[in-house]
Amino acid sequence: MTGKFNPKKTNAAILMGLVALFCIFVIFWENQKLDSCKNALRTNAQVIESALWNLDPHTPRAYLDLAAKLQNYERMTVFAANNEVFLEVTGSKCSLMDKALESIGLILKARHHADVVHNGKVIGRIEAIHRHDTIYLYFYILLLSGLILLATRMYVRTVEAKNILEDRVFTRTQDLVVANKGLQAEIAERTKAEEALRDSEERYREVYNAPSDAIFIHDAVTGATYDVNRAALEMYGYSYEEFMEQGISIVSSGIPPYDQEHATHKVEMAVTQGPQLFEWQGKKKNGDLFWVEVGLRYAEFSDQKYVIAVVRNVNQRKAAAEALAAEQERMAVTLRSIGDGVITTDINGNIVLINKIAEKLTGWGHEEAAGKPLTEVFHIIDEKTGQRRENPVTKVLKSSKIIDLANHTALIARDGSQCTIADSGAPIRDTNSEIIGVVLVFRDVTEENKREEELAKGRKLESVGLLAGGIAHDFNNILAAILGNINLALLYTKPDDKTHPLLKDAEKASLRAKDLTQQLLTFAKGGEPIKKLAAITDIIRDSARFVLRGSNVRCNFNCADVLWPVEIDQGQMSQVIQNIIINANQAMPEGGVIEVSCSNISRDQSQGLGLSPQDYIGITIKDSGVGIASSLLDKIFDPYFTTKQTGSGLGLAVSHSIIRKHEGHMKAASEPGVGTSFTLYLPAQRDKQLTPAGQEEAAPEVTRPGRRIIIMDDDGMVRKVCQSMLGHFGYEVLQAKDGEEAISLFQGAREGGVPIDLIIMDLTIPGGMGGEQAVQEIHKIDPDAKVVVSSGYSNDPIMANYQNYGFLAAIVKPFQVQDLQAAIRRVL
Repeated sequence: MTGKFNPKKTNAAILMGLVALFCIFVIFWENQKLDSCKNALRTNAQVIESALWNLDPHTPRAYLDLAAKLQNYERMTVFAANNEVFLEVTGSKCSLMDKALESIGLILKARHHADVVHNGKVIGRIEAIHRHDTIYLYFYILLLSGLILLATRMYVRTVEAKNILEDRVFTRTQDLVVANKGLQAEIAERTKAEEALRDSEERYREVYNAPSDAIFIHDAVTGATYDVNRAALEMYGYSYEEFMEQGISIVSSGIPPYDQEHATHKVEMAVTQGPQLFEWQGKKKNGDLFWVEVGLRYAEFSDQKYVIAVVRNVNQRKAAAEALAAEQERMAVTLRSIGDGVITTDINGNIVLINKIAEKLTGWGHEEAAGKPLTEVFHIIDEKTGQRRENPVTKVLKSSKIIDLANHTALIARDGSQCTIADSGAPIRDTNSEIIGVVLVFRDVTEENKREEELAKGRKLESVGLLAGGIAHDFNNILAAILGNINLALLYTKPDDKTHPLLKDAEKASLRAKDLTQQLLTFAKGGEPIKKLAAITDIIRDSARFVLRGSNVRCNFNCADVLWPVEIDQGQMSQVIQNIIINANQAMPEGGVIEVSCSNISRDQSQGLGLSPQDYIGITIKDSGVGIASSLLDKIFDPYFTTKQTGSGLGLAVSHSIIRKHEGHMKAASEPGVGTSFTLYLPAQRDKQLTPAGQEEAAPEVTRPGRRIIIMDDDGMVRKVCQSMLGHFGYEVLQAKDGEEAISLFQGAREGGVPIDLIIMDLTIPGGMGGEQAVQEIHKIDPDAKVVVSSGYSNDPIMANYQNYGFLAAIVKPFQVQDLQAAIRRVL
């Protein structure tokens, strides 16, 4: 180690030495320049001596001009002996730098003079102003001194630095030797950490670039883009550098509200209000617009504030949503057009959609019902018990199947009104067959149930009618034998015989039984009406007067002046009126008034009454009797149901059946203690005109005995009594049990030369050929054969229109002797 060197003292010594040398040099240099200037001026005085003597200023001018410039004179003036200016020249003009240096005293002006002597005599003088230009030399010297000083200082500093460096190198060498070992260990550990960091960064980069969603990282304050992932580059078509240079302004459509201003606002909201999720219209580099879903979240890391944007392309989803919305609109239009009520719910049982019919039935509008629980809008109960029914949505979700509501389910509307409904529920499934809701379809079946009840009643009446018809037919055959034998017995007895009044009573009883079977036949299927165009008013009046004859009840009639005609079976319709009037009469044992009104009902009016659209005649028969309890009102048309102590219970059942077979309607209303009213609706023939009924042909008064007659009937008693009746009047009678036997007898008699004059045929032969087919076969043998039809079904269409089937007359069983005799006379 060498002794330490003091640079400050060295620098000060060098600087002082340089200043002293500079001052000595300046003094020396200035004196030299001053002497030189004086000598030059004396030389110039000698040169112009001859010119001044000769007073010729032109000769020395060039010399003086050159001398002024070379010797740095600002001005030279030559004075003559009389002190007048002889000649004056100027040197170079001073520069702005010279003037500036003169103003601060760095360049000095010196005024010199020299005498001009001619032959030892002073003839004038030269005065000159000399400008010292040595300042530039001073500057050069000063600059050179500075460079010397700088070089010296650099050397000194180098020496100093060398000394310090040697000391430090020695110290640091020792420290480095000690620290090197620790550094090597630190380097090894740092290398591992850097490798781990690189691995972590690679994993982060892979994770960052793995999603199909675009990710942007923005400065939360300025909105500048820090980073974007690979998906963003692919989604928008820009390079990474373009994103970094231009920012997020290039990825928006620019169409308000999808512009830079609104995007900045969204970023601010993410910072101040929390995460944001919204749809945005983006723009690709090629100009294509598309829809994205943007999620913004504020985050802080590494002491920096960021907003991270995750962008997902939802263009297809948007298109699908729009298509779905259009499809939903079409579905809504379809649902509004469906005649049934439709309600859809979500998986939680909250209403999503309700169509117009459902709105009408429930009393809830779509806007009010949407989002509400189904049970709040769709209130259903058991119609019989009043207990609330189970929520159909719950049932569907439990079973995952289509379900139907139980019978007798009633819907309570918002206003409290009630209607019976039929309902079904089904799960709504998505494309993965997962249940996402429930659809309910229901309709008001109140009127339909009433019609079903009417049909059930009709079917019940029809079933009972079949039985009643069969019984009546067989009973008529029995009555025919009984009544016929009674008639014959009366013919063979005298009025004063003891048996005669007994036979008369038996005859009356048989005729009452005949009336009963007639009611059964009318009620039965076989009692089809034989319709003819007629005026209903006279039938109603005659029937009412007939029933009320001798009663303390009277009728008030209130009928339209002109009632449209109707096509009816007058006998059956008279029976209907009589049955209703009889019930009204019996309901007012203390007497009273029956109000009967008749009116025309047009097609338009019929629809408001719940009838099929056509013209009707309305007939209302109202009493003020005891009335019928509401619980019994639905049963009054059931056969054999009656609230009276006497009566068969067939009157209203038969009447209901007759009205149905006339394609009409019969309704009843009653209130206990107030009275009962029956209303009949019969189809009217508005455009048809009534014609007077034709007169029946008069029957011949005399019939010759000895004629041959065939009696065809499946019942032996009927054949036997008919044979006795006809034999009493002198006819020859042949018996046949069916059509085949009758044809055989007719054919045999014709071939034997003793033809048959008349055949009386039973219309219905169980298990054999009846009269309808047999008459055709008889006419094939003899077109002029005379045939009479007989049947216990008095209302059979063939009995009413027998001529159309080849018969000349018809006899209804059970018949009396006079009925049989009148028919034969009419034919023979």
